Amino acid sequence: MKNTAKTLALLSLSLVLGACGQNAATPSATAPAGTASQGIRMPDSLRGVSTVPGKWFVELKGDPTVLSSQSVGGQQASFRAQAQGLGIRFKELQSYSTLFNGFSVLATGAEINRISQMPGVLGVYPVRQVDMPKTEVNLQTLLEPEMYYAKGMTGADIAQNELGLSGKGIKVGVIDSGIDVDHPAFQGRIVAGYDFVGDDYGKDGKYVPVPDDNPDDCGGHGTHVAGIIGGNVAANSFKGVAPEVSFGAYRIFGCGGSSYDDVILAAMERSVQDGMQVVNMSLGSAFDNWAETPLAKAGNRMVKRGVVLVASAGNSGANGAYSMGGPTMGDNVISVASVDNVKVDLDSFTLSNGTKIGYYTATGAPLPDLNLNLSITKGPNSTTTIANDGCDPSPYAPNSLTGKAVLIRRGACSFYIKATNAQNAGASAVILYNNVPGYISPTVAGSPPITIPVLSVSDADGAKIDGLIAGGISLTVDGGKVSIANPTANASSSFSSFGMSAELELKPDIAAPGGNIYSTYPLEKADGSGYAVLSGTSMASPHVAGAVALLLQAYPSTQAKDMRSMLMNTASLRWYFNAGKLLTGLPDYVQRQGAGMVDIVAAYTNTVHATPSKLSLGESDTFATRSKVIVLKNSGARREVYAAINFPALTVGGTTLVPTPNTQFATMTINGQSADTQTGVQVVVPPFSEVELNVMITPPAGAPDKSQYGGYVQLKSTTSSSIVVPYAGFKGDYQSLQSLGDLIISGTKYNAPLLADDAADALYPEGEVLNSLPDYTFQNGDAPYLVVNFAHQIRTLTFELLDGNGAVIETLFRDEYLGRNCTNDLSKASSTCRAYSILDWDGKFSNGQDAPTGVYQLRLKALKPLGELNNPAHTEVYTSQRFAVLR
Repeated sequence: MKNTAKTLALLSLSLVLGACGQNAATPSATAPAGTASQGIRMPDSLRGVSTVPGKWFVELKGDPTVLSSQSVGGQQASFRAQAQGLGIRFKELQSYSTLFNGFSVLATGAEINRISQMPGVLGVYPVRQVDMPKTEVNLQTLLEPEMYYAKGMTGADIAQNELGLSGKGIKVGVIDSGIDVDHPAFQGRIVAGYDFVGDDYGKDGKYVPVPDDNPDDCGGHGTHVAGIIGGNVAANSFKGVAPEVSFGAYRIFGCGGSSYDDVILAAMERSVQDGMQVVNMSLGSAFDNWAETPLAKAGNRMVKRGVVLVASAGNSGANGAYSMGGPTMGDNVISVASVDNVKVDLDSFTLSNGTKIGYYTATGAPLPDLNLNLSITKGPNSTTTIANDGCDPSPYAPNSLTGKAVLIRRGACSFYIKATNAQNAGASAVILYNNVPGYISPTVAGSPPITIPVLSVSDADGAKIDGLIAGGISLTVDGGKVSIANPTANASSSFSSFGMSAELELKPDIAAPGGNIYSTYPLEKADGSGYAVLSGTSMASPHVAGAVALLLQAYPSTQAKDMRSMLMNTASLRWYFNAGKLLTGLPDYVQRQGAGMVDIVAAYTNTVHATPSKLSLGESDTFATRSKVIVLKNSGARREVYAAINFPALTVGGTTLVPTPNTQFATMTINGQSADTQTGVQVVVPPFSEVELNVMITPPAGAPDKSQYGGYVQLKSTTSSSIVVPYAGFKGDYQSLQSLGDLIISGTKYNAPLLADDAADALYPEGEVLNSLPDYTFQNGDAPYLVVNFAHQIRTLTFELLDGNGAVIETLFRDEYLGRNCTNDLSKASSTCRAYSILDWDGKFSNGQDAPTGVYQLRLKALKPLGELNNPAHTEVYTSQRFAVLR
C-alpha cells in the first residue's frame, strides 16, 4: 500500500482493497503497445492518494427485534469462533444486539471480504464518517428570545395555549452533540444520557473515545436542537414546541468535527434501552440514501420497538437530487425537510431620518460599538445594479472613506475583498447589501483581519440607503431591534436536500421550520446569552419531534409506526421560491417537502386517516400508469365528505447535479373518474367505517426524460381537516442514469474512472489508448489505483483483477448500497463535498502471495439501483488499461 498524506476526508468510500477471492492465476506477461497518448498530468489534489485500513459493520442474519437476546448472543459467539478457526484477522470494536445484530470491526479489505463470505453473515458495510451538521449561525441577542414565529407556523402555539398540550410525561432522546446541562431551559428535565466520545473526540484528526456519564454540550448543535423540542425558561418566556418533555441526551460529537456510524448506532441502542419514546437525530451522511444502510435499518427497528424516530433530511439541496442520506432513509423513520421562518428578528441601526434598518454582523468582523454614529457614503461608481461594487480598490482615493460607513453591493468578488478595500481606504464600517431578495450572513474572515464592523442588510434596505446618500444620511447603532418579514417565508429552504431514495421511495416525508430558528445555545459559547439563530434541517427535525411528543401526550396509545401517517395526512403544502419570487401555481417539489408543513392542530383534530401515507410509483419505463389503493378510515362519529382531486407539484427536471423546475405534471383518476378538475371526485366516509380509493396515476407525457414527477391526492373538506397523500415517480428508464461518471479536472471533462500512476505523475482516462504500459513495482508506494466518480447510487460494486487477456483472476472486493458523490468537478470538492472515490490494489492475491511479474487489468462492475443481474443494460462496466507489474 502507498503511504499517503492525503486526508480521508476527501474520499467518499474508504476501501482497503487487498486482493481476495479464489483460484488465482498467473497472467500473460505480454501485451501489445498502444498508439496514442500517455495520459494527463496528475493534479496535486490527487497525488499520492490511497486508502488505509478502516472500520466496518458486520451484520449477521437474524433481526434482533425478533430474536431473543440469547439467540443473538449465540449467533455472535458462533461468528467469533468460526472467524478464529478460519484464521481471519480483525479487531472487534463494538457489538450490537438491540437494533443491529453484529459488530463494528477494524479490518483490511482482504479480511472483510473473507468475513463477507462466512456462513451467517448478512452483509458488511463501511463505517461512515458523519460530519457535525453545518448550520448557518447568527449569535445576535434578541430582546425577547422566543420561538413565537416558528411555533405559529406549525400550530404549536395553539397546541400549548388552547389545547393544553405540553409534552408532559413524554421522554425525548436527542442524539447529537449533547445538551448544556447548566442551561436554565433544561433544569431538572434531563433524565438519562451518556457521553460516548468526550470533548477531544475528532480533535486534530484523532478519534479516541473517552466516554463518561455527563453528556454536556460544548459544540452547541445539540443544545439548539433540544431547545426547539422542549426548552423552557419562565424568566424570559422561551418555550420550545413541547416545553414539559423529559430529555435523554446522547452525545456522539466532541466539541467539534465529526463522528462515526458505529458510535451513532451505539447511541441509538442506548436510547431504546433507556425507554425513550421519541428520538431526534439531526444528523446523517449525505448521498447514502438507501434504506438498507446500517443506521437506516436500525432506525426502522427503533420504530418496530415502539420508538418514534425523527431525523433531518440533510442540507445538501445545493448539490442536487438524490442527495439525502443516513438514518432519515429508514422506511419507517420520519424524514424532515426545512421551510424558512416567516419572520426574522434582527439587531438594527437607525438612520438619521428615523428609519430602522435590520442587519447581520459579518463573521470575522468586530461587533459595532453601541452609539456608533457615522455618515454613510459609497464608491464613486457604485449603483444599485453594479456587478462588482467594491472589488477594485482604485476607485477609492486614499483616506477618502475616513470616519464613514461605506455602502457596498454584493457580487463578483468575496466579501473579504470588499471589506479589505474599504478598510484600506479608511472606512470605519461597511454596509453590505444583497443583490437578490433577502438577507445574507457574510463571512469576512481572512489575513490580515478585518478590524471594522461589517453589517449586512437586505437588497431593499440597501437600495433605500443608496437613494438617500446624495442628500446626506448617517446611521446610529442604538441597540435597537427589528422584526422583519422573511422574503423566503414559507418556501422550502434552499439548503434542504432532495429525494427520492436510491430505490425511488418517496423521501422526505414532511417539512417544518428550519430556516432562521432562534433557540437555546450553550451558556459558555459566543456572547454568553445562551441563545442563537441557526438554520438547517437540523432545526426542522426537532420541530417535528416536539410535535410528536405533544400528540403522544394527547393520544398515548398511538403506535410508533402510525405517527408518521398522522402527521403527513394533515400537512399543508409549501411553495417554490425562484428568482426572488414565491411561485404559487404548483407546489414545490414533493421530493423536497414531502407532504408539506406539519400542522399539529390538524393532526390533533383529524378523525379520518389515509393509508398508505404516501405513494411511491417507481419508474415509468417498466409500467407507466400506476394503480394504487388508499384506505380512508373514519374513527369519528361524524360523516365526512371530501372532494378528491389531483394536486400536482413541480416536476424535478434538469440533471442530478443541477435540478430545474418543470411544470409538466401527472394525470389521475379516482374510482374511475377524472381527478384533474377543481371539483374532483366526491368521497363520502361514514362514521366508524372504511372506504377505498382506487387511484390511477399516469406520468406526465411532456416531462423531460429522467425527471422526477410528483403531486398529491388531496381530499378537500369544508367542515374538517383536509387530507393529503403525496405521490412521486421517475419518468423513463431509471437504469439509464449513469452510475460511473466523468470527472472535471482543471475545467476539462475526462472519461472516468481513471487509472492513476503516481510514479509517472499521470492519470489515464477511460478508453484512452496508451503507447506503452504503465508499470508498478509496489515499492515506495508505487501501486495502481482507480479514481472513480459515482454519479448515482450503486446497488452492488464489484472490483476485479484481470490478467492481460481480460480473464478474471480474482474478485478483489464487492460492496453494496453505495452513495453518489457530491460533485464531479474537483474545483468544487471539499471535505464535505467529495468528487471522487479511490479503489486500489496492494499487489497481492487472496492467499497473501505477491502477484508475479506480468500484465494485469482492473475492472469495475456497477449494478444500478433496482437493476436486474441478468440484464446487461443494468450493469455498467469499466476496464482499465493494461499495466505491468514488475518485481
